[in-house]
Amino acid sequence: MLAAYALLYASPYGLRVLTVAGVYALAAIGFQIVFGLGGALSLAHGAFFGVGAYATGILGSQLGWTFAATFPLSILAPFLLALLVGLPVLRLESHYFALATLGIAQVVLLLAVNSPGLTGGANGLPGVPGVLLFGWAVPRGLPLAAVVWGFVAAGGALAWSLARGRWGRALTLVRDDPLAAGTLGLDVGRLRLGAFALSAVYAGAAGALSVHTQRVVSPEVLEFPVMVSVLAIAVVGGRGRVAGAVLGAVLLVHLPEWFRFLERSYLIVYGAALLATIVLAPEGLTGLLDRLFPPRKRVLPVAKAPPAVAIEGGPVLLVEGLRKSFGGVRAVDEVSLTLEAGTITGLIGPNGSGKTTVINLISGLERPDAGRILVAGRDLAGKRPDRIARAGIARTFQAVSLPEGATVLEAVAAARLERDRGVAAAEAHALWALERLGAADLALRPCADLPAALRRRVELARALARQPAVLLLDEPAAGLTDAEKAELAGHLRAIAAAGTALLVVEHDMGFLLPLAGHVLCLDQGRTLYDGPPAGVRSDAAVVAAYLGEDAP
Repeated sequence: MLAAYALLYASPYGLRVLTVAGVYALAAIGFQIVFGLGGALSLAHGAFFGVGAYATGILGSQLGWTFAATFPLSILAPFLLALLVGLPVLRLESHYFALATLGIAQVVLLLAVNSPGLTGGANGLPGVPGVLLFGWAVPRGLPLAAVVWGFVAAGGALAWSLARGRWGRALTLVRDDPLAAGTLGLDVGRLRLGAFALSAVYAGAAGALSVHTQRVVSPEVLEFPVMVSVLAIAVVGGRGRVAGAVLGAVLLVHLPEWFRFLERSYLIVYGAALLATIVLAPEGLTGLLDRLFPPRKRVLPVAKAPPAVAIEGGPVLLVEGLRKSFGGVRAVDEVSLTLEAGTITGLIGPNGSGKTTVINLISGLERPDAGRILVAGRDLAGKRPDRIARAGIARTFQAVSLPEGATVLEAVAAARLERDRGVAAAEAHALWALERLGAADLALRPCADLPAALRRRVELARALARQPAVLLLDEPAAGLTDAEKAELAGHLRAIAAAGTALLVVEHDMGFLLPLAGHVLCLDQGRTLYDGPPAGVRSDAAVVAAYLGEDAP
């Protein structure tokens, strides 16, 4: 449709507006990577756009370099800047990250305005040459529009491919639940930094094309309205979607032109049109199109069992002298435990006794103050969650968290993204895990539609898909009916029978004691009981601290 409009209907001014829309579409595609897929509200995207613009402007107008030399450097400069600032700011979360990136953008703007010898200061730099391709000076109008939209097509195809592949799936999981992503073997820091740097590449390319279109560069390319425009395009078009970036850019760049006949009141109508779009299509234009024209149901892959993590000789997990304090509170105090392959160990105790903290320490979500966590002879205490997960430890959470925008198959396949070579293999292994838990019929259902019991089963399937040597379960029976608990117990026994060691945190003694072969009871971070389940109810210390005198 855009090509037909450009060839058959567009005036010279219309082609110029279409070219500008292409520039913003390219910038928005990059922003969709860090904001849409990665879930990070980076307000430095406009700064990367401006850095790319200034790299082209300075090299082109001051040194006379051609497009072939300036364009790669206009991509490289914001890429290196993103790597430099990304390492510290990506440690921040939520609005702190947004404020930090806004500060970066303001610093870059001040540098441009206060460096007249290099950037031309507030007046900018005129005389930037146009695009020169293979000795051909691309004229304005249809040829320049075709070049810009050619970059949009190439950049969009790359982003679309990445989003559908392992990297994009992994990045989406980091956005939805970074804690779970780490425990599934994904390097959260590297994924975020990669998304941040790649978005800067797109922004720099768009900035360079913008300067070649306008033939002048000024501090306007670094000002906040550029960032607001890119953010609005991503939201209106559809978060995380390449098509959303294109639709949003075309709409938002052309809307002011369509309403220009209203003269002074056109901005009011423009704002009202944007507000109506967001209210009527909160998931963006692409989300609205998905609702109007639902995609066909996909064909499921053939289930395939993934390779297991084998740990030969001795216990699969040995914990010795584990300690952890939060301020003046000793949450875990000299806790030790041993897990053998194919066994189920229960971990009980009153609220606040340190049970979940023990699991968090073993899985890497917390760093111990002292102690050892040995897997196959390797001490993993204090290691990152992704490294511990790769060593063969998987876990579930007390509060089940699944990606709301994903299907069950996609959510479970996320557990295999770090290990399998492609999405198809990951989904085949995910379907095997679902079949093993009797949940294959859920594969194409959205996670958001699942009741609590099914969500717990899907989370267990996700952990099982990793074929771990050790599986840590944090209150897996919470909220289940008696029938659902009985079914869950059967699944856990089958998992243990296949060679996996299970550590189960649970309050329901009627569920846990018939299931476990060994039980540890904690109280105020210390081990109160360590022995067979039959002795739990008769141990005076356990009864006094946890079960109570009236316990059956």
